[in-house]
Amino acid sequence: MRDQICEVVSAAIMSGSLAHDRPLPSCRELAIQFGVSRNTVFAAYNRLVDLEFLVSHNRSGYFVNPHMADLQMLENDRNGFDRDPIPCPVSFPSNNLMPIVNPLDWSAYPYPFIYNQIDPDLFPVDSWRECTRQALGRKKMPVWTSDSVESDSSQLVQQLRQRLLNTRGIYADEDEILITLGSQNALFILGTIFARLGKPIALEDPGFFGARNAFRFVGSELIGVPIDSAGIIPSKIPEQCQLVFTTPSHQFPTMITMSLSRREELLEAAAAKDFLIIEDDYEAEMNYVAKASPSMRSMDSTGRVIYVGSLSKTVSPGIRLGFIVAHRDIIREARVARGVMMRHPPTIVQEIVALFFQLGHYDAHLRNIERRYQERWHAMDSAMTKHLGILERTQSEGGTSFWLTGPEGFDASELAVRLRSKGVLIDRGQDYYLNGDNSRSFRLGFAYVPISKLEDGIKIIAEEVRAVL
Repeated sequence: MRDQICEVVSAAIMSGSLAHDRPLPSCRELAIQFGVSRNTVFAAYNRLVDLEFLVSHNRSGYFVNPHMADLQMLENDRNGFDRDPIPCPVSFPSNNLMPIVNPLDWSAYPYPFIYNQIDPDLFPVDSWRECTRQALGRKKMPVWTSDSVESDSSQLVQQLRQRLLNTRGIYADEDEILITLGSQNALFILGTIFARLGKPIALEDPGFFGARNAFRFVGSELIGVPIDSAGIIPSKIPEQCQLVFTTPSHQFPTMITMSLSRREELLEAAAAKDFLIIEDDYEAEMNYVAKASPSMRSMDSTGRVIYVGSLSKTVSPGIRLGFIVAHRDIIREARVARGVMMRHPPTIVQEIVALFFQLGHYDAHLRNIERRYQERWHAMDSAMTKHLGILERTQSEGGTSFWLTGPEGFDASELAVRLRSKGVLIDRGQDYYLNGDNSRSFRLGFAYVPISKLEDGIKIIAEEVRAVL
C-alpha cells in the first residue's frame, strides 16, 4: 500500500495538480482517505522525500520539492500539454458546430484584422472604476448580495428602456425585456425554447455562425437564405419556418444595410408565412455615411419581431451583457430557460452597467468610439480603394469591418494561411456559409488595429492577394 500511495502522490506532483506553496494532507487525513494506518502514509511520504519528490518542513508538514517544477516542464514538453492518459468513457457524435478559428494569442499579431475585438485604449477605465466603486458601496450591496432568483436588475432594465432602446424606436415594458450574457447567450436561450416546436429555422447565408451554432446545438433544422444588396431575400424563405434570423442594421458578415422596403417586405412575409423574426441589431450605432435605419422591432405591429442586442461592441466583449426584447409570453418562456441554465447574469455587473448608463458615461463613450471608428472606417476605405481595387467589395454604411470577394478560383483560405505567416489575421469567408462551400470571400475587421497601421496592413494583404491570384 505504501508504494501505491507513492505512485498516486508522485503522479499528482508531475501533473502539476499539487501546489508548491501549500502542505500536502497530513498523515492522519491521508490515512483516513486511503483507509490505511498513519504509519503507512508516513512511510510513503518519507520514501517520496528520499526520491526528492517531497521536502519535509519541521512542524509545517510535507511540501512538493521546488525543483519538481523544472521536471514538470520537461515532462510537459516531452508529452505535450494536452496529454490525457485516461480515455473518455463516452463517445460523443460530431456536433457539426463552427469553432472559433483565430489563435488565442491574436493580440500578439501586428495586424489582427479580425471581428469582435475592440481597441482597449478606447475603454473608459476611470468612468468604469467610478461606477464599480459606487456599486460596491454599502447602499448598493444589499441589491447584488441577495439572491435575485430569476429576476434582473430593475435599474439596468430601466436604463436600457430610457437610454438605449428608445434610440432605436423601441418602447417596451419591463416584462418584455430579459438580460442575457451577451447576444450569443440570447440566441441559445431562444433556440432552446423554440426547438420544442420542431420547425426549421431560416438564417442568412452567409451569416452569423454564432446563431448557426446556437440553433444547431439544440437540434433545430437550419435553412440558408441568400442575401443581395438589400439584405435577406424574403421570397426565398420557405414555408413552415418558425423563425428567421437576420442582422438588418449591418448584415453579418457582409455589412450590407437592409433597405427600408426590404424590411417592410420581410415583415409582410412574416405575417403571410406565419414565422417570427429574430432581429440581431448588430453594430446599429456605427453609421458613418447615412443615418441609422429604423429597427424592425420599431416597425412591428404584430409582435412577431424578437429583438436581440448586446453591449459587446459598444462597451466591452468581456462584460458579457446583452438583452432580448420580445412579446411578454416569449420573455416568460425565455426567463424559465435562462433560470435552468444559470439563474441570471451576475447582479453586480448589471448594477455597474446600470450606473454606467445613469451617470452619462455610456453616451460619452459611445460618441468617442463612433468618432474613432469613423476615422478608421474612412482610412480603411481609402487604403482598400488604393491597394485592393482588384477585389469586389460590398457597399457598406458603417460598422467595424469590410467584406471582400475575389474572382472565380480565388481561395481566401489560402490567403489567410499566407497572411498569418506575415503577422496578419483575417476572417475566412467560408466559415460564414451554412455549408462552408464558398471560399472566395474574406472579412477585415479594423476595430483593434491602430489607424497608423491600417494602410501598412492593407499593403501586405494586397501583396498576398496578387500572389494568390
